[in-house]
Amino acid sequence: MLQLEIPGAEYWDEEKEEFVSSPGCTLRLEHSLRSLKKWESKWKKAYLAQREMSAEEMLDYIRCMTLGPEPDPLVYQSLTPIQLMQIRDYINDPMTATTFREEEGAPKNRSITTAEILYYEMSELNIPYSCDTWHLNQLMTLIRVCAIKRAPKKKGKGKKASSSWRDLNRQRREQSGSR
Repeated sequence: MLQLEIPGAEYWDEEKEEFVSSPGCTLRLEHSLRSLKKWESKWKKAYLAQREMSAEEMLDYIRCMTLGPEPDPLVYQSLTPIQLMQIRDYINDPMTATTFREEEGAPKNRSITTAEILYYEMSELNIPYSCDTWHLNQLMTLIRVCAIKRAPKKKGKGKKASSSWRDLNRQRREQSGSR
């Protein structure tokens, strides 16, 4: 969870031609599957497939990440560039020590991942839905780890596999004294 202190501010409302006050507050944000689901429900787009988001879409995602009672909408307009960078860094943080070694020549997954796909994968891997409040990157890492652990072991291939089979056969011949 990311917590930001938003100070109160005054804005000029051009439509009403008057100053408007925005109260200060503490924003508690959670980049999670629940937040993703809320955003995708509104925008009808896959959040994880987005290359570039408009400012409106990004502010709305921050609103979807907000925990507790929804603050005055002007609070989101009060976010400073530094706070927006903190939010971006929080969203991009892997939140785990787990890393993956990418195999050369492995096919890239070109499917679009949406909230429903992630819930399906959680269901298939027996991950409780209560994990939908975890940081999204942690949850996606857990899903990937579970899928890897469940996958059948790969057999060796190519020269390396042939070499290891030859070595094993040579050891067995020596042990049994056969040719």
